[in-house]
Amino acid sequence: MREQSQLPPLSNMLTIRSTVSSLSLRATALAAAFFYGTMSALAAGANFGPIPGVTGGPDPGSNPSGSVRAVILSVLAIVLNFLALLAVVFIVIAGIRLIVSQGADEQKDKAKKTILYVAIGLIVILLARAIVGFFAANPFS
Repeated sequence: MREQSQLPPLSNMLTIRSTVSSLSLRATALAAAFFYGTMSALAAGANFGPIPGVTGGPDPGSNPSGSVRAVILSVLAIVLNFLALLAVVFIVIAGIRLIVSQGADEQKDKAKKTILYVAIGLIVILLARAIVGFFAANPFS
C-alpha cells in the first residue's frame, strides 16, 4: 500500500496563492486595456454620417425652469446606482475572501467585518436613494 503524499508547507501555498492572484490581476488589466483600445479604434474609424438634430426639446440657448434640478437629480441617481453596484461587488469580494481564508481567524474576521460595513453602507445608499426619490416626486418649491 502506498503512503499518501504530504501536503506542501503553508508558506508554499501562500506563495502560490499570491502568484495566482497577481497573475489574474495582470490578465484582467491586460484584457481591459485590449478591449478599450479595440473599441476606441473601432469607434474612431466608424463613419455613421451626420448627427441628426433632436426635436421636441428645449432650445440649446434657453434655460427652462427645472432643468438644473432635473440634471442634479439624474446625476444623483446615477451616482447612487453606481455606489450600490460597487457595494455589491465589495460584498462578493469579501465573500470570496471569507471562503479563501481557510479558517484563519484573522482573515475570517476581517472578511466578516468588511461584509458588515459594506452592508451598512448599502443601507445608507438605499436610504439616500429613497430620500432623493421623495424630493424628486414632492418638490417643496
